[in-house]
Amino acid sequence: MSAPPRTLRRGRRRRRRRTAAVVALAAAAWVAVLSLQAALDDFPRGLLLLACGALVAGGVWEGVLRRGTARAAGLAVAGAALAGGVVLLMDEGYVRTLLLLGLGALVWHAAARSAFRPDVVLPPAERPRRPVVVVNPRSGGGRAAAAGLAEAARDRGIDVLELRPGEDLAALVRDAVERGADAVGMAGGDGSQAVVAAVAAESGLPYACIPAGTRNHFAVDLGVDRTDLVGALDALVDGGERVVDLAEVNGRVFVNNVSLGIYAEAVQSSGYRAAKVRTLLGTVPRSLAVRGGSQDLSWPTPGGRTLQGAAVILVGNNQYRLGGAAGAGTRPAVDQGLLGVTVLDPPDRRARPRRRPVRQWETPGFRVEATRPVPVGIDGEAALLDPPLVFRVRPAALRVRIAASHPGASPSAVEPVGALAALRALARIAGGADPRQLPPRVPAAARQPAR
Repeated sequence: MSAPPRTLRRGRRRRRRRTAAVVALAAAAWVAVLSLQAALDDFPRGLLLLACGALVAGGVWEGVLRRGTARAAGLAVAGAALAGGVVLLMDEGYVRTLLLLGLGALVWHAAARSAFRPDVVLPPAERPRRPVVVVNPRSGGGRAAAAGLAEAARDRGIDVLELRPGEDLAALVRDAVERGADAVGMAGGDGSQAVVAAVAAESGLPYACIPAGTRNHFAVDLGVDRTDLVGALDALVDGGERVVDLAEVNGRVFVNNVSLGIYAEAVQSSGYRAAKVRTLLGTVPRSLAVRGGSQDLSWPTPGGRTLQGAAVILVGNNQYRLGGAAGAGTRPAVDQGLLGVTVLDPPDRRARPRRRPVRQWETPGFRVEATRPVPVGIDGEAALLDPPLVFRVRPAALRVRIAASHPGASPSAVEPVGALAALRALARIAGGADPRQLPPRVPAAARQPAR
């Protein structure tokens, strides 16, 4: 009997990833040996080529580990170093060596990027008999309608419910569950995803995130390809399954994060959507004033001290990577059973002892006190909550289905931080191990809620 298509697909993915990792390691070794050999063969002039090789290697490696402008800058440095080496050493007989060096760096970059591409094989799951997807036609400027999502869902045997203006989303999904739905999906933004995920979790049903919103942050961290809106429906047909955490504040579920402080106050403004930057800049002086909302927040540090005021407090459903690291702005994992707390605190020379401008830590629980209702942004949606704000995580609360053709992991779950970590990861992938760079799980006995 021949192997099923899903098994063959998983096998091909593993082989491609392992091959890419082996090629990346071989190319890295080639670049290092070539540069060192040239330096030793014609010492001391060869040191100039060695320096060019180091710059090329460093720039290419930054291009592997970073994204966006940081990646472009790293590759630009590599290209400039190679071009400079050709100009400086053209008369020294090094042109052939430099071209080989450039070829090796190019292969290294392409193979390493391929090896670190998030593409995790999830365990197969039983196909739902009566899946339902709720479509918010207004999310993302009408992305669902533009993609023909409703028709594509019906073609796959998935029932479609359209969320009408003013309709209670949670009640709509609960009604579908009562009528026999055995899997639910949501085509909308992150705020809608949180509502449907909460109902799916309380019902014990599998859930699928269909990225029809504007930013679709939850989809990215789950490993859903947010550019493949229609393909995400296959999660409710032949998708794999993973179990992830949910979090809540004062009993309200969130899938991404809750922000307090400057941003949270800005999103309360009716003009925020039309002029985000201007509204945000106008909020800063008011929020940071002596009687401003940011200064009314009282929060505990990991060591148990209570501090007053902060520009921004971000409480995530698992921890976010900060800017400058590979996969910045995403979460390496959403199944660690911990909240990720990030506090941005502008420097104040009058404060004694001096407070750190940025803090990050993990905790199963977090509490913020205030003297008046607190403006918050819950998964990007504005809200006003009565203090105290009590945050907690709900470990392994949600069964998530993800299409077999989608990555199945967050970008930062696969992209390591640092050159040595990346080389170790390549070696592990070449050996056939799981490519994800998951944080170590914290033993339950060691988890102490912040007081």
